[in-house]
Amino acid sequence: QVQLVESGGGLVQAGGSLRLSCAASGRTFSKYAIGWFRQAPGKEREFVAAISWSGGNTYYADSVKGRFTISRDNAKNTVYLQMNSLKPEDTAVYYCAARDGRHYYTESNDYDYWGQGTQVTVSS
Repeated sequence: QVQLVESGGGLVQAGGSLRLSCAASGRTFSKYAIGWFRQAPGKEREFVAAISWSGGNTYYADSVKGRFTISRDNAKNTVYLQMNSLKPEDTAVYYCAARDGRHYYTESNDYDYWGQGTQVTVSS
């Protein structure tokens, strides 16, 4: 069982940066692959980024590639999403998700555990 808590969201101007954190409970955090997803009002949840349990493999949606960076610190049971060059279209609630597995995963149905989400708003 893993519990996830996101933080770091907020209001930022276009071109600015935010770093989201996903803090996890549980002693086996290092065995879990983590993904970030987002959902804008009136839209379906979409994949943003994912990282394998070791942190050695990452994958990004085309819309954020080159602007966002996912990383993890297993000693702190935390995954980060560094978001640079933010655009108004990045506005959404951002969720982190976890599943037992050594690879990275890009489908929401791949994940078993979800956080409550953190709001990111980018003004133009």
